[in-house]
Amino acid sequence: MGGVGGTLAGNPVSMAATRATLEEVLTAAAFATMTEVAGTFADGVRKIIAGFALPWSVAQLGARVEYRFADPAPRTGTESAATADPALEDFLHTYLINRGILLTPFHNMALMCPQTTTDDVARHHEVFAAALGELLG
Repeated sequence: MGGVGGTLAGNPVSMAATRATLEEVLTAAAFATMTEVAGTFADGVRKIIAGFALPWSVAQLGARVEYRFADPAPRTGTESAATADPALEDFLHTYLINRGILLTPFHNMALMCPQTTTDDVARHHEVFAAALGELLG
């Protein structure tokens, strides 16, 4: 489920693009592939975090994967706010984006799309591990 609001959200071009996206891009087959790639992403991040013995967690919901600076993962907004580390988050986002890896601009969330490949995931893992190595080394 998603939504787009705004003055032009319901115009014929927007609606045609929405329909084409739902019929041609966001198919059951695409979701199956995106979820599988997300699983590979989540498993790899868990291994990297464990390798550095960090008390962090990884959550996956379909094609979405997020790593948090707490273990167990926060279950409420209050818990999430209490475990936030803006400086660490900024470091990771900046380190990754300077090496061609873009996470969502909030949290440490990766969203797989139909074009995301296991090579993309491997590149993230390489850069993520290097970032932690520099940070903790």
